[in-house]
Amino acid sequence: MRVDKPSCKPWRPTARSTAFSVFALAVVLAGSAHAALYRWVDGSGRVHYSDTPPTSYNQSGGAELNKQGQVIRRTQSEAERRAEAERQAEAKRIQAEQQKQAQRDRALTQTYTSEAEIDLARDRALEHHKLAIKSAEARAVAVDANLAEMNERVARIEKAGRTIPVGLRDDLTQANKESAELKRTIQKNLEAMDAVRARYEADKLRFRELTGKP
Repeated sequence: MRVDKPSCKPWRPTARSTAFSVFALAVVLAGSAHAALYRWVDGSGRVHYSDTPPTSYNQSGGAELNKQGQVIRRTQSEAERRAEAERQAEAKRIQAEQQKQAQRDRALTQTYTSEAEIDLARDRALEHHKLAIKSAEARAVAVDANLAEMNERVARIEKAGRTIPVGLRDDLTQANKESAELKRTIQKNLEAMDAVRARYEADKLRFRELTGKP
């Protein structure tokens, strides 16, 4: 096996090193006229020629040459294979996203004939959240009134120096939990309404792009 001589600096192709590599290749070819020849670069950037591939060939990659020194087969390095796999995965992701967008576009144009219809669909979607908020707010009024009454009772009991009954403490704890949960329900539905408006507004803009209708 022939190897370009290492130097103290990182290996870079020069007229001298290139000439040496050509000479080394010629020697290997002359002695292996009927054998497979391999060329690869090691971790230090040195070019190698041999009639047998190195043990790291699948990792480092390289080229198989014919007796004229022409590349007849190339083996990708591990880094090249990884980069190629990532490129293919990204291409598949983009293709899948394009297909999904095409499906959404078809559904949009097949479902609606005007932006006014999109507005009506948005209003119907908002109605569910409006009802949920209205129900939670009505319940919250009753819960808050009950909390206020229980807090007044607790204040009177504490003022009289008596012990607060366990049942009253439990009822107070439960009412506070329900009040907090109702507030979360209201906030959750308000956020959902914002998301619905944004989604249907995006649908209107896309519908306009696809149909050219104002």
